[in-house]
Amino acid sequence: MKENANLLFLFLFKTPIKESEFSLAWYVLFVFLVAGVLLFFAANFAGITSFIERRIAARIQSRVGPNVVGPQGILQWVADGIKLLLKEDLVPDRADKFLFRAAPYFVFSGLFAAFVALPFGYGIVAADLNIGVYYIFAITSLVVVGIIMGGWSSNSKWALFGALRSAAQIISYEIPTALSLIPVIMLTGSLSTQDIIKAQGGMPWDWYLFHSPFTFVCFVIFFISALAEGNRIPFDLPEAESELVSGYNTEYSGFRFLIFPMAEWANLWVISAMVTLAYLGGWQVPFVAIETLSQSFLLIFLSAGVFVIKTSIVVFIIIQLRWTLPRVRVDQMTLVCWTYLVPFCLAAIIGTMIWMLIFPWETLAALLLRLIMSGIGLGFCFLYVQRVRFNYFNDKMAFENLKGKSLWYPFWRLP
Repeated sequence: MKENANLLFLFLFKTPIKESEFSLAWYVLFVFLVAGVLLFFAANFAGITSFIERRIAARIQSRVGPNVVGPQGILQWVADGIKLLLKEDLVPDRADKFLFRAAPYFVFSGLFAAFVALPFGYGIVAADLNIGVYYIFAITSLVVVGIIMGGWSSNSKWALFGALRSAAQIISYEIPTALSLIPVIMLTGSLSTQDIIKAQGGMPWDWYLFHSPFTFVCFVIFFISALAEGNRIPFDLPEAESELVSGYNTEYSGFRFLIFPMAEWANLWVISAMVTLAYLGGWQVPFVAIETLSQSFLLIFLSAGVFVIKTSIVVFIIIQLRWTLPRVRVDQMTLVCWTYLVPFCLAAIIGTMIWMLIFPWETLAALLLRLIMSGIGLGFCFLYVQRVRFNYFNDKMAFENLKGKSLWYPFWRLP
């Protein structure tokens, strides 16, 4: 925390804080400043992401989506937020009123506190904890506490079913999520999020994603498990609108209802940032050494841009998956976790140990294998981008051809 305060004051006032001036007042001021910046970022990211997700959903489903409030509908999330803030805050008569009111704040606090240890660039982190990964896993456990509190205190069977599903799902998938990061921690030798990024490089073949086939398996497992912990499709069983009305937040309204989807969209950044820092090189800038990066504020901002771009791409993929995959059943959710993900994680951990002994990072053979794996991965990325581009322009051409034609124009005659 003190190092980050020095960096901030060096940037603002062109001079670091002297040891004698670093008093409790400066420390408190810095803490409140960082908390305000993180809260501003989390709230605005959640709002903007809600708009982007609705536009992506509309594009996938060949419809328009929000496009009225503001240019191209960009202010729709602001209108929705104001509407929910002005709505009446209802509390059911037979609910446990104290727990009912407190539950949303547990959910948001657990996610908001995770931003403290997440990096945004070289040196741009609220607190570079030496147990950063452990802290993120521990603090996000408050989310399931808030969800269970909200579901139980609502005195509604639909909310209770959703809360029980969420407890079973999040607690189960915390195990493969944590296990899938053990190879990354072994390769780095540290739990610090910044150290994990520094141990990688700016080029794809220097990322842990392509370190070995075992780390690639861990990446897939971590991604699937993080989706389950974030209640994202295909694991949105705690909400399951077609079965449970709205799940654990059925009885909520107004501002307290707003907190639940806001936390879900903010959680997208947490998930994507963890994927980026653990497997995609984090804020590492291609062809720029860390020693050079630390000597220029322009390069530090560039590293922040690299991290934001990588994280935003992962966010886009998660959103796209929501409107592509169907929801799994409860028994399938449990089966996937305990029958496949956990055993594969344990096998990948042992495989990574053996790989580290046979192919040390510095050897030519390890470099050649990483180059081959990264080439295959980039090939799949190219095919994915081409497919998205084809679908986008195909839908656009179909829409243009429908102009002026009857609503019942036969779809098989479209281009």
